[in-house]
Amino acid sequence: MTRDTRHDPLAELSAQGVAVWLDDLSRELLASGELQLLITGRHVVGVTTNPTIFASALAKGDRYDGQLRDLAELGASTETAIFAVTTDDVRAACDVLAPVYQQTAARDGRVSIEVDPRLAQDAERTIAEARQLWWLVDRPNLFIKIPATTASLPAISQCLSEGISVNVTLIFSIERYRAVMDAFIEGVERARAAGHDLTNLASVASFFVSRVDTEVDKRLDKLGSPEAVELRGKAAIANARLAFQAYEEAFAGDRWTALAEAGAKPQRPLWASTGVKDPAYDDTMYVVDLVTRGVVNTMPEATLDAVADHGVIRGDTIRGEYASAVATMTALADAGIDMADVVDVLEIEAVEKFETSWNELLESTKAELERLAKADSQ
Repeated sequence: MTRDTRHDPLAELSAQGVAVWLDDLSRELLASGELQLLITGRHVVGVTTNPTIFASALAKGDRYDGQLRDLAELGASTETAIFAVTTDDVRAACDVLAPVYQQTAARDGRVSIEVDPRLAQDAERTIAEARQLWWLVDRPNLFIKIPATTASLPAISQCLSEGISVNVTLIFSIERYRAVMDAFIEGVERARAAGHDLTNLASVASFFVSRVDTEVDKRLDKLGSPEAVELRGKAAIANARLAFQAYEEAFAGDRWTALAEAGAKPQRPLWASTGVKDPAYDDTMYVVDLVTRGVVNTMPEATLDAVADHGVIRGDTIRGEYASAVATMTALADAGIDMADVVDVLEIEAVEKFETSWNELLESTKAELERLAKADSQ
């Protein structure tokens, strides 16, 4: 049986209004031209990064040796070296995606870089680092990633008010998502009052998906009842669909209409953590079951490849599914799943994981700087 090579699920996904982004970045991806190939061949129109991605990139190959050797020669601190290396990669990716940015009128073609996750509970230092990253990368198609912790909400509004585009990350609950959208609208209102060009100001809200199922499924397995088993793998998609319903409500009022008339773009929902953690599940489910116009789906390359190979795009799989999503959440509550506790645990774990990755990045970079300095002195 010959495969239909004309079938292109990622093109179909794009046609449905979903922006396809890549959740990965490395100097190898840039230098080899693979990122450009993903743009032209896999319909990728944006890139997201995080400390885990950078730690992995620096651990592979020797693409960073030359720059790190120069930094070691200059006696640069580990933190300075990390800023130099990561902002160089992100700047280069911004340049690769610049044509997409122009073609989409500043909607896509964006690249995200995250503030130090250790600052998640300190709004003032988050703002200061966001400004520094914005200045260092110096590209209009940059996103500064700020975590959606309660403490960081003022940082979101402040950065937007200064004309800094923001990717709000680590969102798990609909309640927190509403607070994020409020912070966004406030920031855009303040940007307008300050005279900033709203047509280039942008934001996405990264709503995490697969981790919700991982935590809920663990609790369902402990319950062990037939009803609990039946609910495995359903929480994350229901939660995300209800998040989109909240998005529609938030951007339907007069407050947003006034900003839209001034050229502002809505803060698009971005589905993050879309790689399937449980091998028993369809490896494309967090993509094909979350399709609707006006969203972003950022995928690790393995998920991107899976969708390209065998993803089945069935049209809009969010609008029209709100009642079934509510029914799923009700059934979870009836089974004994406390979703408020689930999302609290997930936020704490997510911040801790990114802090761990950041510390690993610090340690590996420090070791590499010391290795190169020692080699040059011999």
